[in-house]
Amino acid sequence: MRLLFALILALCAAPLTVQAQTPADAFFASLSRLCGQTFSGVVVEGDPTADAAMRQARLTMTVATCAADEIRIPFQVGEDRSRTWVVTRLPGGRLRLKHDHRHADGSEDEVSQYGGDTNGPGAPDLQRFPADAYSIAMFTRTGRAVSNTNVWSLGLTPEVFTYELARPGRLFRVAFDLARPAP
Repeated sequence: MRLLFALILALCAAPLTVQAQTPADAFFASLSRLCGQTFSGVVVEGDPTADAAMRQARLTMTVATCAADEIRIPFQVGEDRSRTWVVTRLPGGRLRLKHDHRHADGSEDEVSQYGGDTNGPGAPDLQRFPADAYSIAMFTRTGRAVSNTNVWSLGLTPEVFTYELARPGRLFRVAFDLARPAP
């Protein structure tokens, strides 16, 4: 009994080691809680002409695959299932966003795996991803150098998930209603 009492006393007196959660960790954890759910979205910011097809299509995202360090989110535009957002945890409390584009046969598109890493911890409800060196080289090689200054953002509140693409002269944002998961 004395041994048990001594053990309990030692455990209570030992300093607790609590690892602080970074804003990126909090964002990733919140996104992970949506795993297995599908949500409908609408274009809330964009070019009336360039984004007309997206505005008319049914937009859905599914937080489909959630692992300890990677979340895969297929983004469907109408019947087009070619896009998947991939959010990866990085050392140092940062995140990476990549766009995985595939053809119907599963082969990778020429313009795929673009995105970037956060420059810092961001916020629990907003993470920004400037274009990385791989993306800039790919955009330049494929005649899309206008995209070299892209910054993608993911926003997450209890009510809304947002995906945004911004660069000089271009702003595109889709908002997904988290209050009503889609079938």
